[in-house]
Amino acid sequence: MNTVLSHQLNQQRKLCIQKDLNELNLWINTLEFFNNELDHFSVIEKQLIKKASVSSTIQAIRRKNVLNMAILCKYEQELKTEYQYGKTEYDLNRLRFHEQKRISYMKLVDECNTFKNKFYLSLRKYRRE
Repeated sequence: MNTVLSHQLNQQRKLCIQKDLNELNLWINTLEFFNNELDHFSVIEKQLIKKASVSSTIQAIRRKNVLNMAILCKYEQELKTEYQYGKTEYDLNRLRFHEQKRISYMKLVDECNTFKNKFYLSLRKYRRE
């Protein structure tokens, strides 16, 4: 009976970690996509907008994006190790830790979306002749 319960708890722990890994992969893919967008924004800024403030904002966001991606990749490796070899229970502390990662990711996404809106607004003043 005890081994059946232990097996069920381990399966539940693995399911929760797998859910976190899936969500984490979505976050990393989103940040990679935004990094590619920043490359395009940088080209547009150099060719059309030509404002140092926009260029420095792109660079600052890129730094935050890369730093956040590195943190998330490290977290992904920790989760994969825990999934394969760990025996630590998936408890409230682990959930809180994951939620902290989600909050930092969402803050960066909000900042990126705000930047994109401002960038597109600055592009609206240019007309094709």
